[in-house]
Amino acid sequence: MRKICVVTSTRADYGIMSRLIDMMEQDKDVELQLVVTGMHLSEKFGSTYEEINAPIEKKVDIQIEKEPCVSLALAIEKFSNVFEELKPDLLMVLGDRYEIFGVAQAGMLNNIPIAHIHGGEITQGAIDDAIRHSITKMSHLHFTSCEEYKKRVIQLGEQSERVFNVGSLGVENIKKVPLMSKGELEESINFKLKDKNLLVTFHPVTLEGNSAEQFKELLSALNELSDTGIIITAPNSDKGNEELFVLIENFVKTHQNAKYIKSLGMKRYLSAIHYADAVVGNSSSGIIEVPSFKKPTINIGNRQFGRIQAKSIINCSPQKDDILRAIAECYQKDFSDVVNPYEKNDTAQNILEIIKTFKLNGIINKKFNDLGVKL
Repeated sequence: MRKICVVTSTRADYGIMSRLIDMMEQDKDVELQLVVTGMHLSEKFGSTYEEINAPIEKKVDIQIEKEPCVSLALAIEKFSNVFEELKPDLLMVLGDRYEIFGVAQAGMLNNIPIAHIHGGEITQGAIDDAIRHSITKMSHLHFTSCEEYKKRVIQLGEQSERVFNVGSLGVENIKKVPLMSKGELEESINFKLKDKNLLVTFHPVTLEGNSAEQFKELLSALNELSDTGIIITAPNSDKGNEELFVLIENFVKTHQNAKYIKSLGMKRYLSAIHYADAVVGNSSSGIIEVPSFKKPTINIGNRQFGRIQAKSIINCSPQKDDILRAIAECYQKDFSDVVNPYEKNDTAQNILEIIKTFKLNGIINKKFNDLGVKL
């Protein structure tokens, strides 16, 4: 039985991996070691570990509300001890969070093979870009969401036989998870939806340094939409989130048409997308998952710049008038024929089969795949 340690640090990565985690738990050839850390353990971000259905092996508090450098250092220290105790055969991580960067470093320094999901992607407007590529270089198996991203991972020097284009787990969840009825969703969040509704998620812009100013422009635009129901979810723990929390709380106090939910969880989040007219903000979910609902995404600013986009993505600058222009546009177009480039069949099953059967002997000794480019 192969011991596979899966580390989750946010509502987002758990939601994406949740079905794969359930499949691993039920598989007789896998011993699942689920370790929870980061925002999951913070009341400020909704204590989302309580939403996790699978058995949790360990909770590792890295004091996510402190400065990112502090949390990163704690992640390296504490996870080194965790890996020494659990001795997993394989570590699985997803994405580009700085705390997961620390987890991957601890795994690498303890000679644990690492499987990385969602490598090869580009987000030039956020520090996540450098973190994601760094995790790729520390990893030994790679599961990308598009063929272009697979090629980029190989371009980074990874061996092609270790890189698999499997599509997005989050997109597959849309097809597999039963959604709530409108009434169930309204009761669950204690908020009555209107004829028009928007779902808003805005995270700090780590390379631009003006997150609060951008978010004020968004709130100023939303202030003009008194006839629209607005559901706002919490920003992540990146530097600059404190001001965003204050702005959200002040906005919902003075707008009866707005509701703030720290964490919707996967089922409520997907259901909220289903009943919303559009998703607004700068989250990767708006780029990767939302197009499968045939709904528009209003993508604000440069945070997601570089990611492959479906035709349903409406890009706009972080300025009130341009945001209102984008919102108006989402009601004027038909998105019923949108094709999601992140969608493939059997994503979770394909990942599971590979992590169960790929030979791990000697996998730590990586060779740099030199493409022979002349400089």
